[in-house]
Amino acid sequence: MALKFRDYYEVLGVSRAASADEIKKAYRRLARKHHPDVNPADRTADGRFKELNEANAVLSDPEKRARYDQLGANWKAGKDFTPPPGWRAARPDARAGGEQRFSDFFEGFFGGRTGATSFSMAGSDIEAEIGLSLEAAHGGGRRTLKLQGADGPVTIDVTIPAGSREGTIIRLAGQGEPGLGKGPAGDLLLHVRLERHPVFHVVGVDDIQAELKIAPWEGALGAKVRVPTLEGPAAIEMKIPPGSQAGQRLRLRGEGLFRRGGGRGDEYLRLHIVNPPHLNEAEKELYAKLAATSRFDARAEMKGGQG
Repeated sequence: MALKFRDYYEVLGVSRAASADEIKKAYRRLARKHHPDVNPADRTADGRFKELNEANAVLSDPEKRARYDQLGANWKAGKDFTPPPGWRAARPDARAGGEQRFSDFFEGFFGGRTGATSFSMAGSDIEAEIGLSLEAAHGGGRRTLKLQGADGPVTIDVTIPAGSREGTIIRLAGQGEPGLGKGPAGDLLLHVRLERHPVFHVVGVDDIQAELKIAPWEGALGAKVRVPTLEGPAAIEMKIPPGSQAGQRLRLRGEGLFRRGGGRGDEYLRLHIVNPPHLNEAEKELYAKLAATSRFDARAEMKGGQG
């Protein structure tokens, strides 16, 4: 009986000229649509989902796709596959001048020796997103995740590398789609997404920045204040130089993010001068005395162009 093969491009609904990104998007869209958990009443969903995984495993691999394109150039949907010249299907125990082997097509495409009715293929990788606080990405550690697998929720432990960044990919070997036959399972690829931090934001690659509020007299006279770092809300005492201005940035060397190759970036603190919202009588008198005695003109630059 002739063997029938489905056109993998037809399975994913893409053209033979489709880019790798188009193939990935088509697979993700169809996999979500036909996942057995989404279609519990559809008995064909499981078969359709496996078919999608098989097609994606081949077309997402440049080497396998090239061999598929070469050997399947004349295939048409619904047409019986015609074996190439010299092809012979052999039983596992057959002998003819040594062990008979499957055709070059099956050995080259699926890899290894196999029986006429089985083959092995590695499972597809699964991509997912993991949200991390800036502290968790910076310091690393372990995280327990619950994922929705084909047979129900799956709990896995994830090791977060210290110094992870936005877009870092954490690969968990063997946690992807199961393989076909004796093929190994694919991997789970977790894309790191940094969650919004209440104090810091990342500047460039390794540095962080926060806004530091200071009183007018602290900026004018200078002061020593405790400032936040990734290690705590008031972890380090920092000197505010006299005459500091709003918008000025002060740097704490080596208090930024861990670098994967060693060392740390820097922390920057952008000064923001905050006036007291309410003044008592003594404070009003002091401000009035300052206004009367000071010769400082905050708008002197604006007056420079007048004449």
